[in-house]
Amino acid sequence: MISWITGLIERTGLIGIALMMLLENVIPPIPSELVMPFAGFVASRGELNLALVIAAGTVGSLIGATAWYLVGRKIELDALKRWSARHGRWLTMSPGDIDKSVEWFHLHGGKTILLGRMVPGVRTLISVPAGLAQMPFGTFILYTTIGTAVWTTSLATTGYFLAQNYVAVASWLNPISEFLIGALVAIYLYRVITFNRT
Repeated sequence: MISWITGLIERTGLIGIALMMLLENVIPPIPSELVMPFAGFVASRGELNLALVIAAGTVGSLIGATAWYLVGRKIELDALKRWSARHGRWLTMSPGDIDKSVEWFHLHGGKTILLGRMVPGVRTLISVPAGLAQMPFGTFILYTTIGTAVWTTSLATTGYFLAQNYVAVASWLNPISEFLIGALVAIYLYRVITFNRT
């Protein structure tokens, strides 16, 4: 995966960074933990501007997050709960879990979005319950932008200051990222197998 990410960034620059961060929010196996540090590394070589790298990553991520938020807004809560009652095993959520999720967002939505945007695995889908809970779009964008900017800045500056050492670090990040993806799939399968409707 590293070779594909690095090749795309080298060929497409800021547009490639924005595109991969958008895709990271739509297709979780593209990890921002690899995209943004490498983009920072490329900036450290003088090929890209670090501030623009961070801006491109933030904008791409924001577009992807907004797409999931709009999906959540379009889903009718009652229809989702009916679907969950029949097929909840595949969502690993019962109708009661959905109610709890919406209630949580009504009480702690802003903080949840802000922190969720900085948690790998969670950050990709945190926008859907925000949409389901009908969080105001302005509130969603504000907290998503702050959380995303903090996340992309921390990753890009890490790659920037690692400079030439990034290549060595990337060699052990790749198997770690593959392990994390495998672990997420295993957790999902476990939840499907052990799902309880009540």
